[in-house]
Amino acid sequence: MEELLSIKLRPKKLSDVIGQKHLIGKDKILTNLVKNKKLFSMILYGKPGIGKTSIAMAIVNELDVKYRMLNAVINNKKDFDTVVEEAKMYNGLVLIMDEIHRLNKDKQDLLLPVLESGLITLIGMTTSNPYHSINPAIRSRCQLFELKELDSSDIDEAIERVCKSDILPGLKIDKKAKDYIKGISKNDLRYAYNLIEVAYYGNDDKNITEDKLIAICNKPNIYHDKNQDGYYDMLSALQKSIRGSDAQAAIFYLAKLLEGGELESACRRLAVIVYEDIGLANPSMGPKVMAAIDSALMLGMPEARIPLAAVVIEMALSPKSNSAEIAINKATEIANNVDYGDVPPYLKSPYNGYLYPHDYKNDYVKQQYLPDKIKNIKFYTPKDNKNEKVLKDILDKLEKQ
Repeated sequence: MEELLSIKLRPKKLSDVIGQKHLIGKDKILTNLVKNKKLFSMILYGKPGIGKTSIAMAIVNELDVKYRMLNAVINNKKDFDTVVEEAKMYNGLVLIMDEIHRLNKDKQDLLLPVLESGLITLIGMTTSNPYHSINPAIRSRCQLFELKELDSSDIDEAIERVCKSDILPGLKIDKKAKDYIKGISKNDLRYAYNLIEVAYYGNDDKNITEDKLIAICNKPNIYHDKNQDGYYDMLSALQKSIRGSDAQAAIFYLAKLLEGGELESACRRLAVIVYEDIGLANPSMGPKVMAAIDSALMLGMPEARIPLAAVVIEMALSPKSNSAEIAINKATEIANNVDYGDVPPYLKSPYNGYLYPHDYKNDYVKQQYLPDKIKNIKFYTPKDNKNEKVLKDILDKLEKQ
């Protein structure tokens, strides 16, 4: 079977990698490692299609080292045993491992000692946050490099590279088609390459137009518009609908996001909304939303839409308060721009003169905690909702003591 376009265009050296200018280029970390012919175990993490595999392959090609590729899910323990034996035979080996966050205990137990000894140098790849998803023992033996999302100029560069190559003879892509590719790929380079290849072989002539791309994609791109900002509009509309207590609109915009393949983006925005717009008016919503997000990410689409729909409706109909956001914004402003003096000496460690609240009735004793210059500033002002009325009563009672 012939290789896909994305494989044919895979960079042979780091300087051919599109994007990731914070890691690649003059005086950048990965370029310098290759220049100095030195490689350490590392984990590359970031969204799909932004260059993790390309960077890993470019590194081993430029260094001309023995390497093997495994997938933490697909390959079994026997495959890992084989790699370890090969590493012993060659006196060292680079192991490129996809989905490293899915590495089970048996494979970890096998890899840890050979990573520690340096027999195997690991280049792990994952779309998950390694600080949350990767075993600390593996993580501590690796350098972590975050890959940034590609932007429109990066996709432009990639499209030009395809057009100038002789891989797809006679290929022509007009401006509207290029804009459509950038919009629908959401800066996933692999997706963009695959779309171009399907459009090229799926038509009699080799001129790719927007209409041909829409026909191939089988449905109009939810986010594509002239300004490429439809995706952000959907997220904004979702938050404003929840904030405005419109459950009907909130469900609609959630559906648009999920149908556009933006499950993770929707989850991230909901995690913000529940604390930014509902906050202390209904603090029990925070854990509910996070539980729904965990369920949605575990289930994946299409089932993920069900727990998210449940919490979005409840969020929209919940009482609202942004008092916590106002409080932290005011505190941040003062912390950054005001000469607030020094922390009271008895609050420092080791302390002298500090009154330990648990030694007093009701575990409370009156003492000053803010610096003298700002001791009378009120950062948090409760709003007039059921839950914050309780908090206001507590505040008032404490201030009167």
